Parts: sequence; C-alpha cells; structure tokens
Amino acid sequence: MYAVVQVRGVVNTRRDIKDTLKMLRLHHINHCVFLPDTPEILGMIRKVKDYVAYGEVDEATLETLMRTRGRLEGNDALTDEYLKENSELNGIADLAKAMIEGTVRIRDVPGLKPVLRLHPPRKGYKSLKRTYPQGGALGYYGQEINALLYKMR
Repeated sequence: MYAVVQVRGVVNTRRDIKDTLKMLRLHHINHCVFLPDTPEILGMIRKVKDYVAYGEVDEATLETLMRTRGRLEGNDALTDEYLKENSELNGIADLAKAMIEGTVRIRDVPGLKPVLRLHPPRKGYKSLKRTYPQGGALGYYGQEINALLYKMR
C-alpha cells in the first residue's frame, strides 16, 4: 500500500497532471491518500511524481495517522468505538492491519473520509525542486515515507 502526499501546488501545470491529481483525490498541499499497489495506480503516481512524495507505508505509521488525522463526516475524529459500532473491525489497530493486508479499503468504513489533512512537516521540507535521492522532498521515498508522515502527524 502506497501513501501519497501532495507536496507542491498546481499553479501553471499541465492539464493532464491536474486531472491525475484530482483522480487521486489530492486537491491541496499536505493532503495524504492511501492507495493500493496496482499497475494503474502506480502509473498515475509516476505521472505526478514531480508534485508528490510517495512510498510504502507500514502498519504503525498508518495506525498513528488514523488516530491523529482520521476524520469522519462532520469533521469528527475517528475512534475505536465508532469502528466497533459501524463495521466488523475492533478498532483503529485492526483497521490499519487490514488496510496493509489489502482486505479492507477506506471506503469500506462508512463515513470515513478518504483524504487525511496533514500538518506541514516539522523542520520543513528539504527542497521542493529536487527529488528525494537528490536531497529534496519529491518522488519515491520507499520505506522512508514513514519518517516524513511521522513529522506531518
């Protein structure tokens, strides 16, 4: 499962890149979505790689983000009690585990918003014009995306 965070804005960009970001539900800077590992999704991510940071998220980071940033309709916080009442899951930890395994998607939980609105990272981005291997903040992070997401929690 990939975590994708929009890092740059879309002013003066090509129409196809704007449309791809819209299809990925990334409308604002510092918004995050979790996407399955499919060839179609990976192609969309590669198309917008100069505007997002992405990588494979682990279970602990996913659980932390769902606890701190998971929101329901009406901007209520996601809680263990809500998941027990409205789904077959026992809590946020079970949700994170099931999402990593691929058995549950975000839209399977009624009322859960698919986009997480994150804070800007503590200590800031390195550079918004270079890729991650070059010392910047864009592109493929691999497992290091978990450190970025932790700074944005």
